[in-house]
Formats: sequence, structure tokens, C-alpha cells
Amino acid sequence: MLTNGWNRPEDALERALHVLGAPLPDTLGRLSGVLADLVPHRVLARLSAVCSYTPRLAVGDEELADRITSAELGRLAGQVPVGSPWQGEAEMGGTPRPVLAVASAPEGMDVGGGSLLVVVRTSDEPLDPRTLAVVQRMWDLVTLNMGRRTADAEPAQAASSRAAAGARARVISELTDAHSTSLSAILGTLRAASLDDATARRGAVDLAVAALVELRAEADLDREMSEQPADAAFGRLTDELRPLLRYSPVELDLRPPGSRRSLPADLANGARAAVRGAVLAMLEQGDLRRLHVSWQLDDDTLRAVVRDDGPGRLAGEALAVHRITDRLGALGGRLALDALPGWGSTITITLPLGVPAASAPAEPLDGLHPREREVLQQLALGRRNREIAQALHISESTVKFHVANILGKLDVGSRGEAAAFAHRAGLAPARPMRAVSGG
Repeated sequence: MLTNGWNRPEDALERALHVLGAPLPDTLGRLSGVLADLVPHRVLARLSAVCSYTPRLAVGDEELADRITSAELGRLAGQVPVGSPWQGEAEMGGTPRPVLAVASAPEGMDVGGGSLLVVVRTSDEPLDPRTLAVVQRMWDLVTLNMGRRTADAEPAQAASSRAAAGARARVISELTDAHSTSLSAILGTLRAASLDDATARRGAVDLAVAALVELRAEADLDREMSEQPADAAFGRLTDELRPLLRYSPVELDLRPPGSRRSLPADLANGARAAVRGAVLAMLEQGDLRRLHVSWQLDDDTLRAVVRDDGPGRLAGEALAVHRITDRLGALGGRLALDALPGWGSTITITLPLGVPAASAPAEPLDGLHPREREVLQQLALGRRNREIAQALHISESTVKFHVANILGKLDVGSRGEAAAFAHRAGLAPARPMRAVSGG
């Protein structure tokens, strides 16, 4: 049964607007807030191909949210049909828990191109159909909104997305190598002839092999969620361009890349947005009969060409209206315009397929999240993990996680160096003054 806050359509719309109006990184947190009285829960977790720079995200109980893995969400995604909410018990954070899961795929895409929402509930009591329908529709709206905003991302967001995707890929690669080496060593030891207990050895070998498969599956899943095949990305571009010319005499000539090579999702989205802007700028000239759009891939670049047979007077100012150069600059790309009066105009867009070097922030502290800043302040006071956990009302394991992130982001080797950094930057809170007795 729906609660009073959801009975009236205007109340539901107000909550939806509150969620959709959030910055992308805060969307899941706001959704958790508006669903709290409808479906009481500990954690909201998301697995999404729509948001390429953070495919897995969890909010709520920090200790549980940190333990939920992409592999757990991926297993659940395989059994939840798009548009059909599923409720039951699933392993989350290493323990079976009551969950509600809903899957959404905008524009008819399958689950691999959409998003899964998992609500880790506080109760296993079945939810009524109206509640399930509301959660499904809310997630449909959120997924559609994420897809639109990611595809038309602001330049600054695209740049941070690209840097984050590259950093995540490097971390996954390093973790995969480290864990594969460790597990391979375990296998070699357990297979040694000096061990007599064959049954125990076989059981341990089976467990280690399963762990290796799980680790590789998680890395593969993360890669699939943050990439798009080149031909599929061009197909989406085709679907976006055809409505622009539906009632126009202009003929559209399309030449796909002819490649299933995977592209970073943010790069594919940026290329599509740039080509759409170029096509719109050319159509605004008038006097066109044909538009040619092609993508070409080589070892290290994606090259998109948009050519018309118009008057050949296209100016750079027309492109600036569509912010094409800004979007490309955020991805390390460039644009060339060649307009010859009487012969038409050609726009060539070049994007590097490698992750461009991220520019260093003006201040390293800018890279810290608000919670990491709070932990750093506690470090500057000389407090240990247990004291920090008590002061910030979080677990010691969460403190350790934040401290590791802080050391990496500040490029320091110890807690003492991090504390000294905080003092130099003026982040450390002032210590209370002790009373000094007169003498």
C-alpha cells in the first residue's frame, strides 16, 4: 500500500523532480531519500552501462555499501527482466539479504545497455504491486535522465568521466594481476605431491579456480559496462540523425566504421554529440541536397567526417553555437573545418582512443570527497582509526578505506605525511588551547 506521500500525483511528481534535478553523482542518494518511506532500506545499489564513469555505485549504510560488488549485482542483473520488478533474497555484501531489484533499458536497449537498481531492504515482507510499479517507473525516469545527460555531457563532466574511467581501468588491471598471481600460487601449493589429503586438496583447488573465474568475470563485467562497440555507437547516431531529416529533401549518406572494436562509452557519446552538432550547423545553411557522415578507426584515433554539398560558407561561429569544440576538447579531440564557396563544407573530428593525460588540479585537496576531507582532518589531529570511526560514526574498515584513498590522492606515503599536508594547506582544525596556570 502506498504511503500518504505517494498517494497524490502531484506529490509523486514533486519527488521525481527532486531526484531528476540532482547532479548526476548525487542522483542515487536523492532517490534513496525519496524511497525511504515507501521501501525502507539499508542500501541502494546501481549497476549501469548508462553512466560509464561509475558503473557500480552504492549509497546508504557505508559499511554494507562498500562490500557490495559488481559481481553480485551482475549475477542479479541476469535474472531480472527489464520492466518486471523482482523481490526475493540475493547475496549482497557476501550475505543473503532481502532485496527488491528493478531493471530499465532506455530506447529499447537490453539490460546490458541499461541499468539495474537493487534495494537492500530492512524487511522480507512482500511489497504490493502498486509499490513495485512506482519504484519501476521512478527507476525508468532516472535511467532515461542519466542516459540523456551522459550523452550530452558538459565538457567538464566528460573530462572527469574520462579520467575516472581510465583510473578505474588501471586499478582493475592491477588488482586482477595481483589476485591472479596469489591464487595461482595457492593452486601450485595445493597441487604439490607432498600433500596426502587428496579430497581436501581437490576441494581447495575447486574453490581457488572458482575465485579466479569470479575475479575475471568481475573485471569483464566492469569493462563491458564502460564501453560500446563502434558499430553499435554509430547505429545509435544513425537513429538520432534520421529524425532530423525526416521532412527534409536532404539525402543522408552514412558510412559506418565496420568494426566491433570497443570504444570508451564517454568517447562514443562525445563523438555522437559532436557529429549531431555538425549536422545541425550544416542544415542551418539551407540549399543542401546531400549529407555524408562516416566514422573511421585506426590504431589510436576515431575520425568522424561530416561533408555537405551546400554553399561552402559554413563559419566557425556556427559550430560554436553547438559547443562542438568544447566537447571535443574535454576528450582530447580536435576539429578541422574546410569550407570552399560553391563546393560545400567538410568537418573532420578526430578523437584519441587512448585516455588523455589528465591535467593536474590546481589544488590536490580538490580531489578529495567531503568524507575524505573529514577523515584527513582527524588524521591531522593525530587520531587513530578507532577514534576517527567513533568521531565520524563510521566503521574502522571504512576509515581504512578512506585513509588509503587519501594517501593515494595526495601522493604521500604515510599518515604523518598526510597530516603534515593538511596542516600546510590550512585544512587541519585548530587544537583546543590548554589552560596555563600562572606562576
